[in-house]
Amino acid sequence: MVAKPKLYYFHGRGRMESIRWLLAAAGVEFEEEFLETREQYEKLQNDGHLLFGQVPLVEIDGMMLTQTRAILSYLAAKYNLYGKDLKERARIDMYADGTLDLMLMIAGTAFKPPEEKETNLASILEKAKTRYLPVFEKVLKDHGENFLVGNNFSWADIQLLEAILMVEELDASILSDFPLLKAFKTRISNMPTIKKFLQPGSQRKSPPDSHYVKVVRDVLQF
Repeated sequence: MVAKPKLYYFHGRGRMESIRWLLAAAGVEFEEEFLETREQYEKLQNDGHLLFGQVPLVEIDGMMLTQTRAILSYLAAKYNLYGKDLKERARIDMYADGTLDLMLMIAGTAFKPPEEKETNLASILEKAKTRYLPVFEKVLKDHGENFLVGNNFSWADIQLLEAILMVEELDASILSDFPLLKAFKTRISNMPTIKKFLQPGSQRKSPPDSHYVKVVRDVLQF
């Protein structure tokens, strides 16, 4: 029996959430070990598992992988979610990097001082409406297919849905000017593995709260 991938991270979204999404979309079961103490983190570091002293860390195929981008591209390739050739992979990378930029902006807000949060969120929503969502609306319009790259489901589609749902948590009506993205969201959300991941009780994590922020600060000491 092949061992399930094991994910080492905090009990929250952060940089691990896109990895959870990708595994779930591929229909792959995974285990999680949540970091709750500085001692857990130091043990991983002392055992030589944290290449640059950072998490996420994923144990898979006899390897201990770090660096979010490297983990995601390995999983996308392993589970055939990375296009059919180099040109498609380049486009998937472009789209995935764009959505990751947007999601990390949102994730970082939880760690801002209270007086900066409102301004920060307003700035993120403005960028989503003017910089990010129009790009993907145009891609879908020009491409004329159900998916972003080729006509096959890929990592880019998974991560775009993840980003859309995160932005909708800030503004539920944000897709009102983007009909193709609205249809895309419905279409991808109804794919069986993703539909399952979106159900209550799955390994999908909630938005960061004050407890999550405190644990991360205590463990990483910042």
